[in-house]
Amino acid sequence: MQRVSDLMSATLLTVEADASLIEAVRTMNDRRVGAALVLADGRLVGVFTERDVLRAVAEGLGPESTVADWMTRGPETIDPDESAEHAAVVMIHGGFRHLPVVDAGKVVGMLSIRDLMRQVLADAAPRGV
Repeated sequence: MQRVSDLMSATLLTVEADASLIEAVRTMNDRRVGAALVLADGRLVGVFTERDVLRAVAEGLGPESTVADWMTRGPETIDPDESAEHAAVVMIHGGFRHLPVVDAGKVVGMLSIRDLMRQVLADAAPRGV
C-alpha cells in the first residue's frame, strides 16, 4: 500500500481559532471540503469538521460562535511517510474521517477517508461496466 504523502491533499484550508463559525462554514462550503485545519500562531491546534458543525447546530450555536468554541482540539496527526494502511487503522479506530499530516511539526497535508477509498477502489470498475 502507498504512503500517506502519495494520497494526501496538500491544498489546505486553514482557519484561525478565533474565526467566526459561520464564516468558516461558508469557506468550507465554497471550497467543497469537509474539514479545515485550525492554526494558532502557525501551529495546529484543532480540526473543524462537518461533524463539529452538526454539533454546533444541534446544541444551539449563537451568532458570536467561533471555530474555537466547536473545533476538535488536539487532533491526532500522522507523518507523511507512514503507510496508508496505518492511516486507515488510525482513522477507523479513532472514529474520524480527516487526519492532518504533519512533518517536523509543520502541517503539510490532510488525508481524508475519501482519499483512502480512492486508492482502495482504483482498480475496481462499477458493476456492469
